[in-house]
Amino acid sequence: MTARALINNSSVGKALEALKKGRMICVFDSDDREGETDLTIASQFVTPKAISILRHDGGGLICTTADPTTRRLLGLPYLTDLLDQCKKGYPLLGEIKANDIPYDSKSSFSITINHRKTFTGITDNDRALTIRGFAEFLGDFSYNKAKEARKAFGRSFRSPGHIHLLNANDGLCSKRQGHSELCTSLALMAGLMPSVTICEMMADTGKALVKAKARAYAKRKGLVFVEGKDIIEAWRIWSK
Repeated sequence: MTARALINNSSVGKALEALKKGRMICVFDSDDREGETDLTIASQFVTPKAISILRHDGGGLICTTADPTTRRLLGLPYLTDLLDQCKKGYPLLGEIKANDIPYDSKSSFSITINHRKTFTGITDNDRALTIRGFAEFLGDFSYNKAKEARKAFGRSFRSPGHIHLLNANDGLCSKRQGHSELCTSLALMAGLMPSVTICEMMADTGKALVKAKARAYAKRKGLVFVEGKDIIEAWRIWSK
């Protein structure tokens, strides 16, 4: 059996097929990291109904990823870098450790956006419009120069907004194993626009939904459940 065939016959292969069909999947990162499961959908397939499901069945923060190529083309900043540059004008920021997180070295948060055709930006319709618009922007390959791409982006989006963009790290899940990288790697392996929309699954206790219950949810809803370690191995094979 070839390496690609091994991927196709694994939980990762099932996840890729689900993403291609516009379905949600459940992605667990690692017991040694956040220990969280994110409801995940390819950004190009996000609908108002999908946003509603993310809100009700996920309950965490709805975020949309940007792949490294897009990040470099647009110059999408890391929020931590922006805060660092603002320390002189806002001394309070000098007292805040922007990268002081217990599970990784740096947050993937970037800017927040709203599509210019939205009103408040927070409704299910508005958020879906912003996310799909972002995915469509990634699919327009006519922007071969950074300056042109930035101007086009500014014509379509405003900031701040209600969609949190996450910058996937260079090397994706071969370098960093956060949901931003794991799930964006899946989108690329599936041949989709390199952006996914994710939302952490929360429990009624106020804590993250434990893996066993997230897996049970996936089974009940007929969704694919995939673990980060399997995505990392599949990406290693796929990206050779």
